[in-house]
Amino acid sequence: MSSQVSVIPAAPSAQALAHFEEAFAFETDCWDVHDAFARGVVDFVLLDVRSHELHERGHVPGALSLPHGKITEGKMAAYPMDTLFVVYCAGPHCNGAHRGAVRLARLGRPVKLMIGGLTGWIDEGFEVATGSSA
Repeated sequence: MSSQVSVIPAAPSAQALAHFEEAFAFETDCWDVHDAFARGVVDFVLLDVRSHELHERGHVPGALSLPHGKITEGKMAAYPMDTLFVVYCAGPHCNGAHRGAVRLARLGRPVKLMIGGLTGWIDEGFEVATGSSA
């Protein structure tokens, strides 16, 4: 008798390695973003892709407010084409970050998702800023 965990066998180690290593090309996490800001090594633009109102109520310090539906070529023109964008939304229950990532990728922009979103940031115990930013 098998559990729902093991009824489908795990992938071979080489395939699992490739899968999990590849994930880092698409996502980062709250700790890595926090560490970059804390060390002053911010080589990306952090975008809060929720509404401006939600951003003002609480956001990751250093994040710019740009709702995913407003990501356009015109708004991105201020940034060099090789600028790395990191997007986040409310958390795992929200697909706004994925929507923002899709829009950026369609514009040919490098993009990663900050997994966990604001919920993950708060769960890590990191500071949340309020009010508008940029």
